[in-house]
Amino acid sequence: MKVITIRELHQNTGRWVRQASHFGEIRVSDNGRIIAKLLPEKPAESPPFFSRRTLSPAFRRLAAGGKFRGGTDSTASISADREDRAT
Repeated sequence: MKVITIRELHQNTGRWVRQASHFGEIRVSDNGRIIAKLLPEKPAESPPFFSRRTLSPAFRRLAAGGKFRGGTDSTASISADREDRAT
């Protein structure tokens, strides 16, 4: 973490903005009191694990052979349960 004065920020704004990725966080002070922070942009998050999963070869064989027929749609089950509770 780096602390700079507001005067330093005004004089070299571009430099300090670029340096934010190096320091991680730059705090800006005015008369000894922290008034702002410059933070680097976070890298894009990778997609969640379950959104990028693939079917295993064994599961594909079951599905292709007709031995797996699938389950019920969970949203339909949840909606029906909610309707039952509402009445």
